[in-house]
Order: sequence, then C-alpha cells, then structure tokens
Amino acid sequence: QVQLVESGGGLVQTGGSLRLSCAASRSISSINFSAMGWYRQAPGNQRELVATITRGGSTNYADSVKGRFTISRDVAKNTVFLQMNSLKPEDTAVYYCNAIVFGLPRWGQGTQVTVSS
Repeated sequence: QVQLVESGGGLVQTGGSLRLSCAASRSISSINFSAMGWYRQAPGNQRELVATITRGGSTNYADSVKGRFTISRDVAKNTVFLQMNSLKPEDTAVYYCNAIVFGLPRWGQGTQVTVSS
C-alpha cells in the first residue's frame, strides 16, 4: 500500500506563493508509478486536475494555472512538489496529491490552501 503525505498548505494573500510537497512511502521512480499529480477541490465543486507529471517527466497543467504553477519532483526523496505563484482567491481549495500505482489511483489526505483577497 502506498502512502502519500502532503504538506505546505496555508493562508496567503493574493499574489503570494506557496510550495506544496507530497512525500510517497515508496520509490516514485518505480515502474509501478506511472504518474503523479495534484488535484484540488473547492467547497461545492468537483475535484479537478491541477497538474501532473509522468514517470518520464512529462508535465500537464490545467489552463487556469498555466504560467503560475510548476510541478516538479525529487526522485531521490520520493517527493513531488507544486510551486504556486501569483495565487488568486479562486485557487482556494483543498489540494490532493495523486499517484497512479499499478494502474490505480492513490490519494493523500489533502492540504488546505486559502488565498485571501
């Protein structure tokens, strides 16, 4: 069973930055990890994709965060990051780390990001 632990959320003003981290309990360079990513869910909304990174390093972003957010990873530390810049109130949500392991999704517990106007 893979465990994903997020950290780095908090309260920030509009225009500020935060860096989220997701530490996996197993090697993310393993062939069993096909991709990792970040999703978010605001109150009353469905969970939506923010950014993903494949085992090969290809990245994908939601249009709403392109140019502001960057997903990256440290394979040696089994950790994926989400650098969030120029934050907006509409970025307020619970952010979840996701990993596709053996073809199945695994989720972290989520970390709250609140952007004040």
